[in-house]
Amino acid sequence: MSTDLKTLAEEANERLADASAQEVLAWAHETFGPELVVTASMADGALPHLAAEVAPGIDVLFLDTGYHFVETIGTRDAVAATLPINLINATPKQTVEEQDAEYGKDLFATAPDKCCALRKVEPLNRVLSGYKAWVTGVRREEAPTRANTQVVEYDEKRDMVKLNPIAPWTQEDLDGYITDNGVLVNLLQYDGYPSIGCQPCTKQVAPGEDPRSGRWAGQGKIECGLHT
Repeated sequence: MSTDLKTLAEEANERLADASAQEVLAWAHETFGPELVVTASMADGALPHLAAEVAPGIDVLFLDTGYHFVETIGTRDAVAATLPINLINATPKQTVEEQDAEYGKDLFATAPDKCCALRKVEPLNRVLSGYKAWVTGVRREEAPTRANTQVVEYDEKRDMVKLNPIAPWTQEDLDGYITDNGVLVNLLQYDGYPSIGCQPCTKQVAPGEDPRSGRWAGQGKIECGLHT
């Protein structure tokens, strides 16, 4: 454990708990410089847009699992083409075909936690090892597992500072930012996919249902392991 980073995160969270997302990102950019990276799932371009306004040229990490919807890949490419960011496309050590050969076809169905560990958690940890702080788009209202998310946290597993600048935002806040700033949105959002993950593990959600109920439907799973 890095006592310095833990103390830094705790002190910053006290100071920035009620700060705007832009203020949180400005502090992070000033504090960590090139050792700061933003992660983005490309359900929309809101977080990359926020970060690029504060720190043009900032590194933005996308986990290319090999299982994404074509709309998600299209959103990633459009965000990278229209914002002043440095897109980092992180990939698993194995292709889908290589993983099928070693673990059996459709590991996402037979052992979803293992699949997430191989195609999301390991690539994320590998790339994050080159930074001291990372930014996520986690919001408290998304799931019970995220209800206590702090704006600035110490990520003990990775010995990093973890920033969640839009943690307090409601869906209304997010939608308002997207509308006001002309932010790109994954087209699946308009087709019953309010929470978008890998294509085989993401189902459409009926109006009024929990937005994350389409993730790993029937698996009793609501997190991939990146934030737990």
